[in-house]
Amino acid sequence: MKKMSNKELIVGLKNKKSLVVKKEHLASSKGSGAADVFSTPDMLLLMEGTCFLLTEECLKDNESTVGTKADFKHMAATPLGMKVECECELIEIDRRRLVFKVDVYDEKEKVGEGIHERFIIDKEKFEAKANSKK
Repeated sequence: MKKMSNKELIVGLKNKKSLVVKKEHLASSKGSGAADVFSTPDMLLLMEGTCFLLTEECLKDNESTVGTKADFKHMAATPLGMKVECECELIEIDRRRLVFKVDVYDEKEKVGEGIHERFIIDKEKFEAKANSKK
């Protein structure tokens, strides 16, 4: 896949991503809880995905990012059928290490917040190293 962007990876870049909570996003469907509410694993996936998509627009064809750290709070429950939106901002760049501030809102309130860290990788080298474990 050829990346077509002139965007530069700089502190201050922002991105948003949203979804509507469906049955497959519920804690009761994930095994992470018994309640029929937006699951914590899905909140983390939304946070990671929002940051990942922001970086992909700025990297070379052979590069991508991988998540390496997440420190976040799931502060309020969101019911089935409600929209949730994640907002991320790139707040630090240290060579290949990228740090993002993330906030998640449903239609009524802020439901999550945290810090997410990703590293820029050479996809081919990264996958070769992983596959060498076989």
